[in-house]
Amino acid sequence: MRRKLHAGVASAIAAAALLGAVVLLGGAAAPAQAGPPEDAVLDWNQYAAEALINAPAAPTPGMGQGPTVAILHLAMVQGAVYDAVNMIDGGHEPYLDDLPSAPSSASKPAAVATAAHHVLLGMVIQPAFTPAIVDRLNGLYAGSLAAIPAGAAKSAGIAAGEAAAAKMLAERAADGRYGPFRFTCGDDAGEWRPTTSLGCPTPSGPSDPNAWVARVEPFVLESTSQFRSKGPHDMTSGAYAKEYDEVKELGAVGSQRTPEQNALAGFFTNTTSPPEMYNRTFRTVAASEELTLVEQARLFAMLNLAGADALINCWDDKAHWSFWRPVTAIRLGDQDGNPRTEADPSWTPLSGNPPYPEHPSGYNCVTGGFMHAAAAFFGKKPVTFDMVRIVAGEPNQTRTYRQFTDVIDDTIDGRIYIGIHFRAADVQGAEIGKDVARWLDQHFFGPVR
Repeated sequence: MRRKLHAGVASAIAAAALLGAVVLLGGAAAPAQAGPPEDAVLDWNQYAAEALINAPAAPTPGMGQGPTVAILHLAMVQGAVYDAVNMIDGGHEPYLDDLPSAPSSASKPAAVATAAHHVLLGMVIQPAFTPAIVDRLNGLYAGSLAAIPAGAAKSAGIAAGEAAAAKMLAERAADGRYGPFRFTCGDDAGEWRPTTSLGCPTPSGPSDPNAWVARVEPFVLESTSQFRSKGPHDMTSGAYAKEYDEVKELGAVGSQRTPEQNALAGFFTNTTSPPEMYNRTFRTVAASEELTLVEQARLFAMLNLAGADALINCWDDKAHWSFWRPVTAIRLGDQDGNPRTEADPSWTPLSGNPPYPEHPSGYNCVTGGFMHAAAAFFGKKPVTFDMVRIVAGEPNQTRTYRQFTDVIDDTIDGRIYIGIHFRAADVQGAEIGKDVARWLDQHFFGPVR
């Protein structure tokens, strides 16, 4: 199964194909430093992440997009990069159908740089890229092309990148991003409400401004609810009471956590962006495993498309269950119908709660998607790698792993230790990511027989 273009997008493709002739007029900044051509996939993955995720005040300014939004745009970039490279290599099935052919002699680095650059500056984002970010991306693109010798191969590579970018931009032109959907606040026991209040303000509580992710057209799944989770435990059950007591004991400010529990709580916090940290980690993995440019293009497409659809499915699931956060549940524990749950009106989680429903865990949805996609790509090959948490103003933290799915065990526990999830939400979120990655592996990017 592969995505087909929506009807009536020929004009959008034609307009997008002109992007390279238009955006470079937007800034006169000197070309920025670009890496050698063979590093094009890793370089442009980094450039895209910086432009989308970095804070506006960072040394390399970005748009500061949250994880649920940034991963959608990274998926667009990496899907186009994959198609551009695969048009030349031809070893695997394309992501999008009906792409033109490209000569095998075409420059793959030129295709990568063009596809990534054109998708970044052609996609609709709100707010739009600042002029400084546009100038930087244009400079990086000029630097990438300058490192490639002029000639027919370079021209053919640019053409392949333009075609892949145009197809991606047309495919995602009406995909539901930035739509009107918002989560609904409820006052009944178990219903989600803003964690700054124990009730719903009139007419409704403040909600995640990016809740529309729940209604975005998936990249590889057949629907936003393809993998529906089992949902939270019944509030009157012993299983619910057990998880209630777990997060109540371990997830509060002042809880007596072990040194390892504190380490996990400090590593997987809300101050980290999983798409940024995971893409950065896999750039290191790709380099250490000496993946070819073709392999890198496929790996990063698998990672980011799996991560994007895991979060789309996850946000749909949040809207479906609309379950309250532990901070609300514990402060109102006398209202859930379970005699085993003792209320604590002053209970405070270690980390601030995001403004959207609890079940399932978005962090674990995206982690499951990334790590199971990586496991599918590398197969049974053992890979040891470091994951580094980088937050401005704080010392870097490093954790070493010997298999990709070990990360999931840590993110499940870590989200409990910061007090924002019950265990069922973490486990089932990771399962959604796993299901999405397996679906992708079974239906996309297969070798050409």
